[in-house]
Parts: sequence; C-alpha cells; structure tokens
Amino acid sequence: MKVNSKHLLFVLVLTFSNCSQEIEVIKGHAHNDYENENPLRDAIDNGFSSVEADIYLIDDNLYVSHDYPQDLNSASTIEALYLDPLKEHIVKNNGFVYRNNYDSFYLMIDFKTSAKPTYDKLKKVLSNYLSIISVLEDSVEQKGPIKIFISGDRPFDEILNDEPKLVGIDGKPNELTMNIPTSIMPVISDKYSNILSWDGNGDINNDEKEKLKMLVQKAHAQNKKLRLWAAPDNVNAWKFLLDIGVDLINTDRLKEFREFFVKYESSRK
Repeated sequence: MKVNSKHLLFVLVLTFSNCSQEIEVIKGHAHNDYENENPLRDAIDNGFSSVEADIYLIDDNLYVSHDYPQDLNSASTIEALYLDPLKEHIVKNNGFVYRNNYDSFYLMIDFKTSAKPTYDKLKKVLSNYLSIISVLEDSVEQKGPIKIFISGDRPFDEILNDEPKLVGIDGKPNELTMNIPTSIMPVISDKYSNILSWDGNGDINNDEKEKLKMLVQKAHAQNKKLRLWAAPDNVNAWKFLLDIGVDLINTDRLKEFREFFVKYESSRK
C-alpha cells in the first residue's frame, strides 16, 4: 500500500478559538482528554502538544471511554471525538494544528481491548485520515500534522512489522535498549512512582532525582520525548519535571497548567 501525498482535504466547519490567532504551544499532555468539558477543543485552545484517548473495540466500533462504555453512542467514537474534529480544524488552520508551530500534534491512543483486533480496526479507520497523520513507509516518514502512537495493550510486533505504519508505539524505559527509531517510538512513558516517591512537597530524594536525570538523558539521546504518568498534578511538580527535562507534563488541569507554563517560560528568557 503506497501512500499518496496529495490526498485532498475538504473544507468542513469547526470552530476552535485559535483558528484566527497564534497560540503558544506548551509541553502539556492532556491526560484522559475525553473527560474534559470540551474534549480536544480545550486542549488545543490551551496550546497542548499532546492528548490522550482510551478506546474500546465493541461491535466493530472504537469507543472512547475510561471504563467499559455502557452507552454505545456514535458521538463517542474515536472518529467523532478526535479524528473528524482534527481534520476539520487542520483544514481551517492552513494544514496545521497550530498556525505558528509546525511540529506534529500527538494523539496517544490507549488500547483497552485486545491489541490485534483493536489495531486492525484502527488501521481501517485511519485509512480515511491519511491526509492528516504521519505515515512511515520503507523507513521514510511522510510527516503529517498529527502523530498517533499507541499505549495500553500495544500491538508491539505488529506495528514494528507493518508497512506502511500509520501509528507509532508509546515506549517504555527498558525498550530504549532496542534503539527503535523515533519515527516509530516518539515517546517514552513511565509511571511516576516507578522513579520518584516525592509528592511535590518537601525535599526530593537525591538518588531518585539522579535516576530521573539518567532516564531523561537516555530518552533525549535517541531524540525521544519523556512523559511520566500519574505524577503529582501541582505547580511544584510541574516546575521540577520541566527543570529536569521531562518533555510532556501529564495533567488534568489544562487551563492552570497553561497559565503556569507561560509564566515559567517567560521567567527563563
């Protein structure tokens, strides 16, 4: 399957507040983004680099939900909540998620149902969105405004062996030894408590701090971004993680993190 780089984008209607203005892109990952008041829109309006969506394969549809969904509503599919709005937004925004930033916007999809059937269905769905996603074929990446990577029950071998690759893999620290290209494994994620016991208050254990520094260095040596999930969601933790080099701050507090990050960046100039 060869990917045609000239897929047409059709103009659809969707309004995000930043379509007519530039917005500062921040190092935020919208944890369980679909649980926000306005899924996706709030993340983009606040300049987030990355959003997270959990999916379940049920009756040949991919539903977005934290727990197994009881109400199978077509409005809660991955297409309705993320892919269609992203496509519409990108058309209106001159081919990018953010007017002033040409880096890929990350969509992390967390598989909550069995890897292979969920992956097979997702590939069929994504075949309708080739114009907006990054695609890797014959080790050459055709970069799109959206970079999708898979977490949860990852179809690890299937993704590595697939041609073309429509998605990447959310990596784990021990997988850094495999030297998987960044185009396939753009992000390394780990549970915060696997490294640190600090809750954002008081002193940080020096050994734990050094352990995190080493992980940051290893991830950055391969040009991969680092994300820690289930981290303390407060200002002290945000500042510490950014200072030490963590690339994507996992948060449920989108507006608060944006306000903090803008001040944080200004103080460093």
